[in-house]
Amino acid sequence: MSFYPRYSVLGNQFCVLDTPMMARESQPCEPQLLLWNEALATELGIPLKRSSAHSYLSGQLPLHDVEPVALAYSGHQFGHFNPTLGDGRAHLIGSFDDAQGCAYDLQIKGSGATPFSRGGDGLCALGPAVREFVMSQALKALRVPTTECLSVVSTGQQVYRDGSLPGAVVCRVASSHIRVGSFQYLALHEDLVGLRSLMELAIKRYFVDITEQGDERIIAFLKAVCKKQVALIVDWLRVGFIHGVMNTDNTLVGGETIDYGPCAMLEAFDFGQVYSSIDKHGRYAFGQQPNIASWNCARLAESLLALFNIEQSKAITMLSDVIAGFSTDFNLAYQSMWAQKLGLLTWQDADAELLSELLSILNSEQLDYTNTFAALSNSLLKSPYSCFVIPDALLSWREKWETRITEYERTQVAELMCSVNPAIIPRNTLVEQVIGDYYQQKESRLLKDWLPLLQHPYRYQEYERRYLAATTDAHYKTFCGT
Repeated sequence: MSFYPRYSVLGNQFCVLDTPMMARESQPCEPQLLLWNEALATELGIPLKRSSAHSYLSGQLPLHDVEPVALAYSGHQFGHFNPTLGDGRAHLIGSFDDAQGCAYDLQIKGSGATPFSRGGDGLCALGPAVREFVMSQALKALRVPTTECLSVVSTGQQVYRDGSLPGAVVCRVASSHIRVGSFQYLALHEDLVGLRSLMELAIKRYFVDITEQGDERIIAFLKAVCKKQVALIVDWLRVGFIHGVMNTDNTLVGGETIDYGPCAMLEAFDFGQVYSSIDKHGRYAFGQQPNIASWNCARLAESLLALFNIEQSKAITMLSDVIAGFSTDFNLAYQSMWAQKLGLLTWQDADAELLSELLSILNSEQLDYTNTFAALSNSLLKSPYSCFVIPDALLSWREKWETRITEYERTQVAELMCSVNPAIIPRNTLVEQVIGDYYQQKESRLLKDWLPLLQHPYRYQEYERRYLAATTDAHYKTFCGT
């Protein structure tokens, strides 16, 4: 395996050569590897040894003479367009192909200021790096498409936010860093060659079955991206994930979760739930995520408009039809999601009322989303586990639900529900405790015990209460890592 500069074909305006902080310090601090994802390194065959990984994944040494770069992109941040964002605290240090020939990027974050830092220091505190390590592994195990975290390296330096905090560099592994904002940037600069090249890079990595040519190829690409986004958002809703900052620069066209800054898991059920400290108006609330994904896809459509050969009005009509189809695709997938969570092998019109009643009770009683569906799933097992208890508020509704599923084989319903309703998730309180452990002693006994459980979230068994308990802080908030 060798590393290579994957995006250099797009030119030095899009792909800017830049040296990470560790490599340009005259007397750099000694980086220390704190967290290492051995399973990921083995799965993808990444040719880095744990003993020397800290030097490469801190940015101190280049990977096989590949020059690190910062990628440019634009983005709608909370609905407001920023023409020039880019990697303000990250460096893409190299790309590689796995044994199947699939491309991946290695990007380090917190590696120092770049030409896109806009006055920031380009650094990352240890806490956000640990959050990404935990959350990305948890989401992968939950079968949610995601970028992954290979390592967390402490820098030995202090980062100043509200106070002084230990600094760190986190290494992200992604099948690409092609964002909606990447297309927005090239479209803004009227770089049609780059725009088409970027589309072809994305097709090569994600949509090899696209065979159309000309204008139809663009439409096929947009349709494929929309379907990826629908699948991603439905998975977020299924497990209760709230991204917190769904800007177009945080939307990968390959449909993978990226940027674990202010994310959190839904606990007390509420479609309007917001945990992000910067989402003042609930733009990215739990139940708003489908609408925002559609909105982001519309921004991609706008960026692709310049590539059409037909007259603009016809192209707009074709693109608009694709975006209109997002809602249709989502509604079908959304209904299927709830059917599976309720163990319904077929959906009937009356099931909408059954679901509506359940969600109303969940909301009014502030019931825990994960624990409720886990308890319903657990109740169908031959030997139910005592740690999962159906709330009293649901006992009347439960009778209706059990009557509904009597037409199916009970074991088949149980198998379906246990495959989509996780027994365990990355609880917000425990994530914060792990982060606190690393700030205090650069290790966590809790994480060593907890992470193996998170890697098998659909395994129903007896769990300690702490692994199932929701936060008691009614004002719990998460924060960006910048």
